[in-house]
Amino acid sequence: MSVPVISVLAAAAALGIGYGYAWTITPIVFGLTYAIAALGVSVMARAGQVSFGHAMYACISAYTVAFVARAYPDADALVLIAAGVAASFAAALLVGSFVVRYRGIFFGMLNLALSMVLFALLGKLYTLTGGSDGLRIARPTLAGLAMERESFERALLLLSLLLSLLLAWWVQRYFRSGSGQALSAIKTNETRIEYLGFSAYLIMWKGYLLSAVVVGVSGALLALIQGLVTPEIGSWLRSGEFVFITILGGAGHAAGAFLGAICFETVKLASSAYFPGLWQFVLGLTLILVIFLFPNGFVGQFMKRKGARA
Repeated sequence: MSVPVISVLAAAAALGIGYGYAWTITPIVFGLTYAIAALGVSVMARAGQVSFGHAMYACISAYTVAFVARAYPDADALVLIAAGVAASFAAALLVGSFVVRYRGIFFGMLNLALSMVLFALLGKLYTLTGGSDGLRIARPTLAGLAMERESFERALLLLSLLLSLLLAWWVQRYFRSGSGQALSAIKTNETRIEYLGFSAYLIMWKGYLLSAVVVGVSGALLALIQGLVTPEIGSWLRSGEFVFITILGGAGHAAGAFLGAICFETVKLASSAYFPGLWQFVLGLTLILVIFLFPNGFVGQFMKRKGARA
């Protein structure tokens, strides 16, 4: 069975579970926001670059949703999502213009440093951002329809699933395109890319912009499902979780982010329930086991077996 078919079936199953058991909607949407963010991080992982600060784009998007919702109370949820993604894109245009000049640990640490600056500012500018208490968001209309909480959450679940499938298709198509192949080539031999007449800087910048936009979608959805935005959305711990999921799932295919998110959320919820004082240990042990058993993540192992059968 192909990955696209499995993805559609998984989305249908999540939708069925959400509509059948209302209490599962919020955990599912939360998991999808993590998966979408990890999908964005995996774009840069294709070039061998790991960002420890990409949660700042989710945070920028989430706070933009809050600011726009407060300035325009009648704004629709779709407009709020578009505004949040646009803000993430604008921020990435500026930040990416100099961050993509660096590689390896310097790339990761620069992103981390910038995210920590943003986190600190959001906490200090209390009159504007609400500080650590954050900003509440009144439930907006969705596609022009005013809904009660349960109906809104169900509609948001459907929207999150549709956006997840669309973004996975978009990112996978990018991976297979000339730009995506060039981005992967940077990981193996950047000098050869330059000799062939391509600009490694522009290739990295385009990949960075795509990465930020995808992460921005996750931040906007998270703001809407929570009804609250806080600086924690952009913390370095959140960025670390995105990287964790990316490693678990693997960056070889867009589906890796979603496989990693499923594993991450399952282990996190189960360990929190049965080992409340040791859930971080269980998560860390899971990552170690995956690295030893599946160096390229779950999707890498799947593709390896598929290639062996062929």
